[in-house]
Amino acid sequence: MNTKDIIKKIRRIEISTNRLVNNIFAGEYESAFKGKGMEFDEVREYQHGDEVRTIDWNVTAKMGHPFVKKFVEERELIIMLLVDVSGSTEFGTHQQKKSEIIAEISALLAFAAIKNNDKVGLICFTDQVELFIPPRKGKKHVLRLIRDILYFESKRTATDLKTVLSFLERIQKRKSVVFLISDFRDDDYEKPLQRINPRHDLIAIVVADRRETEFPDVGLIELEDTETGDIILFDSSSAKTRQYYQEKNLDEITKRQKFFLKNKIDNIAIHADQSYTQSLIHFFQYRHKKGR
Repeated sequence: MNTKDIIKKIRRIEISTNRLVNNIFAGEYESAFKGKGMEFDEVREYQHGDEVRTIDWNVTAKMGHPFVKKFVEERELIIMLLVDVSGSTEFGTHQQKKSEIIAEISALLAFAAIKNNDKVGLICFTDQVELFIPPRKGKKHVLRLIRDILYFESKRTATDLKTVLSFLERIQKRKSVVFLISDFRDDDYEKPLQRINPRHDLIAIVVADRRETEFPDVGLIELEDTETGDIILFDSSSAKTRQYYQEKNLDEITKRQKFFLKNKIDNIAIHADQSYTQSLIHFFQYRHKKGR
């Protein structure tokens, strides 16, 4: 793909995600995540009902009548996008691959963040950290992130969530909102998630394709593991084989959901054949109600 096509695609994503952010998403995002505290805004004259503890005694003494300090919530947050670029995200049986959906979700979250004056950082990972961009503000910065997510060529194909979570622990000491966007085709990531969740505001976004759990009867076919390169023969005409395949994958999903629930890890399930916008909005509405 040449530079002109790359710019055109980035522009298309910018327009579509900006429209969502401006019309429906920014408010939901803002209400879902609280700032890190309260900061001083201004002083004003005392009004009936104001708390006595908010009186600014220095200004009151100078002016000869009561003035109070006004505080507002400090909104600036750090948003970290942990984006899975492993081989399994290149799978897709609908209009888009999982990798393309992950890129669009990342763009939507990034634009919502800068709309609210938050900083956004990016970590692209496989079984190692392949790209790290520190958190910054601004549209130019976000467009760079989108370009890197869309056209990043990973060196490796496997997935290791432990590696990226350990890296985040080392480089991000300040409490952040962490979106871990992956298909979670991995094992043994539970302990790192348990460590990260209390230190940061962690949200796991699981992007899946229904063909990973539901397989049609299309006869004897070859399946390639996009992470290892292994090829197996799969007899999809066998109802018993299809049932085993489905139950195995559903067991993994159930196990993961139980783990999220037990450890109070917020999570969003995204399916390739459905709109991810509504899933994100419903989650942010839930977060808003939860935070009241």
